Amino acid sequence: MDIKILDSWLKEYLATSASPQKLAEYLSLCGPSVERVETVGGDFVYDIEITTNRVDTASVYGIAREASAILPRFKIDAKLKRILTQSPDYSFTKKVNYLNATVDPKLCPRFTAVLIKNVAIESSPDWVVKRLEAAGIRAINNVVDISNYVMLALGQPVHTFDYDKLSLASQGPGKIKDTKMILRESKKGEKITTLDGKTFELLGGDIIIEDGEGRLIDLAGVMGGNLSMVDDTTQNVLLFVQTYNPTNIRKTSMGLAQRTQAATIFEKGTDTELVAPAILVAIDLFKKLCKGTPEKEILDIYPSPYKPVKITVEENLIHKKLGIQISKSDVSKYLDSLDFESVWHGNKLEVTVPSFRAKDVMGEEDIVEEIARIYGYHNLPSEIMTGVVPSEPPQKDFEFELKIKNILASLGGSEVYTLSLVPKEFVGAKSLKLKNPLGADSEYLRTSLMPSLISAAKNNVGTFDYFHLFEMANIYIPRTGQLPEEKMTLAGIMVGQDYRNAKGIVESFLQKVNIDATFEAKDHEGFSASRVADIKAGGGEIGLIGVTDSNFTYYEFSLEKLMKAVKPLKFEEISKYPSQVEDLTIIFPEKTKIGDVTQVTQSMSKLINKVEFKDNYKDSNTFRISYHDPNKTLTDKDVEEIRNNIVKKLREKFGGQVKE
Repeated sequence: MDIKILDSWLKEYLATSASPQKLAEYLSLCGPSVERVETVGGDFVYDIEITTNRVDTASVYGIAREASAILPRFKIDAKLKRILTQSPDYSFTKKVNYLNATVDPKLCPRFTAVLIKNVAIESSPDWVVKRLEAAGIRAINNVVDISNYVMLALGQPVHTFDYDKLSLASQGPGKIKDTKMILRESKKGEKITTLDGKTFELLGGDIIIEDGEGRLIDLAGVMGGNLSMVDDTTQNVLLFVQTYNPTNIRKTSMGLAQRTQAATIFEKGTDTELVAPAILVAIDLFKKLCKGTPEKEILDIYPSPYKPVKITVEENLIHKKLGIQISKSDVSKYLDSLDFESVWHGNKLEVTVPSFRAKDVMGEEDIVEEIARIYGYHNLPSEIMTGVVPSEPPQKDFEFELKIKNILASLGGSEVYTLSLVPKEFVGAKSLKLKNPLGADSEYLRTSLMPSLISAAKNNVGTFDYFHLFEMANIYIPRTGQLPEEKMTLAGIMVGQDYRNAKGIVESFLQKVNIDATFEAKDHEGFSASRVADIKAGGGEIGLIGVTDSNFTYYEFSLEKLMKAVKPLKFEEISKYPSQVEDLTIIFPEKTKIGDVTQVTQSMSKLINKVEFKDNYKDSNTFRISYHDPNKTLTDKDVEEIRNNIVKKLREKFGGQVKE
């Protein structure tokens, strides 16, 4: 997330002489990244990127706290001005007479509220408007603006209710009665209309507040309800400051597509200890801007107060992780400047984590990271790698994958990328289903590339007379009690090409990667009957090819098996003796398997160098046979003898007859 803050506002919490440009430069080196500094109306605006784990910096005060620790490392004096309020006489108590609240602590770890009576609704003063608008927030009125102001200043979202609109709240303006609030999870199907006039049907599990009569008055942490909204007639305001379970807030915000700034902060986990100063600052602003009269007792439901977390770090670990020696005193100085408490016990450092960092500092490495960034990553020594550059890539499978893609592209294929998440109709009964899919078309992890490629092919039918698509990607095979098995798979689909030509392309591909493969007819689900074959090499099955029900030719290989089937290249000296090549046309009975004919022919003699199926017409099939002897030139008589044996064998085994 990004925030924008004025330099003059930042200087209210930070005493420093640093120029805006220097402050932005040094802050970016060791802390949040300042993307740009702009001049607006004689002031400077910082545009700052806040990383997800550092919600404590998503405020003016949070940036001031970071700058107070970082600037001294660059020899610039800087001191953090602590949060001061004018409300010392207010007390925090578990019960108050103006509100009866029931709170689920799993949803809301800390709940505070205070009634402010007789407020005057009017426009905010210029200094408030200027700060809000510089941050990209439109000023509305003093009550609403106070909520946004506190959120920007301290990083703690604040909400206000019109007290007199709450159920059972009063019998007349200003008269206190038994006002109720129940903070709970929503039930599926409950509806709420928010401040922007939109009505949402909730899926359940959202944090909501009802008024004791079943009316929903707040979609907590995301947006208030219109039943209790503050307007020009509001006289009594219930100021409400709290923390929420970030998981519920994230789920609601994303599920309803309501991305408010408050939700963006709450979903990252806010500091429960920040609630008290935030409500006191807000009370001061209500007294100043609205002339309101706050109740002296502040309701504070906080069943499990923050317990400081302590982490012990070995001195050797710090030096090992950083690669340099930093003195104990400097280590303590860096941590103390960030509000960590550090005490050395010999060579062990005990660090107490402040509440606002409890969500992201949880181990030794996190402490070392804090030391490193304040010391300055730019100050850490750098060394150029030494040693011999490897002569070949260590990941040979990547090289093989690239080779395959280039070969298929040279054979007319076009690589495509399809989604790993697929609809239900693309998978079997035991496939893995996502708990929170983005939609019905991405509910399951795919177990085959075939449905996705068929879908891609259908989308392109009519665009070209012929096309060949291929993809190399993981499929996910479920395993009981374990993560799915990820299998890298190569698959392709050809449209507008008959099976023999398509099979020839696959055979050419296998030859180019130096795999001797055979094809064995075998039926598979999803293919036309008797129009699919297993592809075997190296004594095992490596893939398949067949005609789908959509009349496309589809092939698929296990990449692991494909790699194992590759034969080492062998080079032979070119023979001094020529080969004899002839075509032999034979008529076979219907349904004779040409692959079997080719294999039988090849096995008839060691002098048969190569057998290729060339063409067919009706029941006539032409084979090109190459004869070769490495020790002499074959005579016509030699070839005739082999040919006669071939014809005899094919007649006996397949019923083949030589076409005259």
